[in-house]
Amino acid sequence: MLTLGFSPCPNDTFIFHALVHGLAGYDCPVFSPPELEDVETLNEWALKGRLDVTKISLHAFGHVMDKYVLLRSGSALGRGCGPLIVARKSLMKEDLSDIRIAIPGAYTTAAMLLKLYAPSCRNLIVKRFDEIMPSIAGGEVDAGVIIHESRFTYQEHGLICVEDLGNWWENETGQPIPLGGIAARRDLGDDVIQQIERCVRNSVRHAFANPHNSTEYTRKYAQELDEMVIGNHINLYVNSFSEDLGEVGMAAISEFLSRGKKAGIFTGSLKELSSNVFSNAGNVS
Repeated sequence: MLTLGFSPCPNDTFIFHALVHGLAGYDCPVFSPPELEDVETLNEWALKGRLDVTKISLHAFGHVMDKYVLLRSGSALGRGCGPLIVARKSLMKEDLSDIRIAIPGAYTTAAMLLKLYAPSCRNLIVKRFDEIMPSIAGGEVDAGVIIHESRFTYQEHGLICVEDLGNWWENETGQPIPLGGIAARRDLGDDVIQQIERCVRNSVRHAFANPHNSTEYTRKYAQELDEMVIGNHINLYVNSFSEDLGEVGMAAISEFLSRGKKAGIFTGSLKELSSNVFSNAGNVS
C-alpha cells in the first residue's frame, strides 16, 4: 500500500478526486488514505522521504532529486498564475531589502521566486499561506508573498499588488511559471512509477470530463468556500500541463531548477538537468 499526500487546495482535490475515489482505472496501485496538508508541510516531509507519492513545490523538489522523480502529470504550471507580492501601500523593488516579508514556507516556489526577483531580501518570516494576508493587514509584517486562493481575495483585506512574480518570471524567461508537481520515490521502480503516473493522468482526465463530480470533495477542504473563488482557482491552476507537462512544461521546470542552482539556492549538488528529472513514463495513454 502506497502513501500519498497532496494539499487541500481546490486544484489538488479536483485533480485527485477520481484517484482517491477509485475512478482513475482498474490498474491503479493501492493507496492508503491520502494525507491532505499545507504544501510546506508536504515539502518538509519530502525532505525526509516520508511519502511515496507527494505534491511538492518545485523549489523543494530541487533539494530532493536524489530521492524523488517528477511525474509528468498532476503539475501546476501556467501563465498569469504566479505568486503575488502584496502590501498595504505601494513599494519599490529596492524597498523590499529591509522590510519584513512573510513567505508561505521556506521551500515553496513562492519563496524561491522572491529570492530570484529580489536577492537582497533578508528579513523573511515564514507563515502558513492563509495567515499571510491577516498578518500584513494587522501590521505584523510589511509585505507578503501570497499563493492559492489569496490571489483572488487580497483586495478584500485592503492590500495592493506590489509585484506579480509570475509575470516577472514570464517576462524574464518567456516560460510559463512552474509552481508545483507530483513526485514519486525513485526506489519504487520504473514500472510502479509508470503505473502511478498513468493513474494520475486518468484522474486529471476524469476531472476535466466530469468537472462537477468533485465539487463536494473540493468544497470540503477549500479555505475559501465561495463557488466563484473555487472555480477561478481550479481554472487557473489546472490546465493542459496538469494532464501532461509536454516539452514546454519540462523546459520551464528545467529552467527554474537551473536558475535556482546558479543562484546558490540549492545547498546540495543538483543532478545534471536532463531527462532524469522526470519520470520515464512519457506520454502514457
